[in-house]
Amino acid sequence: MSSSVAPPAQPTALYGGTGGRRVTVRDIAAAKERHEKWPMLTAYDALTARIFDEAGIPVLLVGDSAAMVVYGYDSTIPVTVDDLIPLAAAVVRGSKRAMVVADLPFGSYQTGVPEALSAATRFLKETGAHAIKVEGGRRILPQVEAMVSAGIPVMGHLGLTPQSVNVFGGYRVQGRGQAGEELMADAKALEASGAFSVVLECVPEDLAARVTSSLSIPTIGIGGGNQTDAQVLVWQDMAGLTPHTAKFVKKFADIGTVLGDAARSYAEEVVSGAYPAPEHTYH
Repeated sequence: MSSSVAPPAQPTALYGGTGGRRVTVRDIAAAKERHEKWPMLTAYDALTARIFDEAGIPVLLVGDSAAMVVYGYDSTIPVTVDDLIPLAAAVVRGSKRAMVVADLPFGSYQTGVPEALSAATRFLKETGAHAIKVEGGRRILPQVEAMVSAGIPVMGHLGLTPQSVNVFGGYRVQGRGQAGEELMADAKALEASGAFSVVLECVPEDLAARVTSSLSIPTIGIGGGNQTDAQVLVWQDMAGLTPHTAKFVKKFADIGTVLGDAARSYAEEVVSGAYPAPEHTYH
């Protein structure tokens, strides 16, 4: 062999890796092969997208959870494609390396293939998002297959699918007993239809582990234990901005208290006349 032949490049870690390009579905698949765990966070604006991107988070999800944490609704159901498109565009503009995945909101894909293709195409063309996420298993396979065939990477979502909260009768653990076998069948069907990953939300840990070992595509847990390939949290939950959270949420900071204290300090200095001080004033 010629000594001029360069050795094969070492794989770049998904979390915290560096490089001059975006993370792709191939990078995510390679991480699964290496048994490398990785984090995903939601993002809804350019500022937080930049912070998370610079922190090395490899995948940012513009979730329909924006309905609650951005728009103030009590569920994800009211948010629309038009609501989410400006948020997804901002996240793409604010990040450089992370793959940006956009949620297709309730009503934008369930009715059929043409609607799903139309909504997904808008996200890729108008925002620059790199993939979309949809909730459901075998009942939406025609939509998944059509989007993948059209060149749109699809992330699935099983278990507690918040867009179906009215069917579930609330936010409850899913996949116990026979329902676990149904979820497994849905996961395998999504993989066969071309989905590049699947979120498992609020499912028993043993089921999430079994699904993870049964699939060649990565699983992303949220309330599914620590045996999935990746984990995702809503960033406001993770950072302590949300007053009431689910059992699976760990608060890694208390930004709510910090922000409240800052607002009160600012207000007190304005009222007392201490702010703006001479160093904050033009002369």
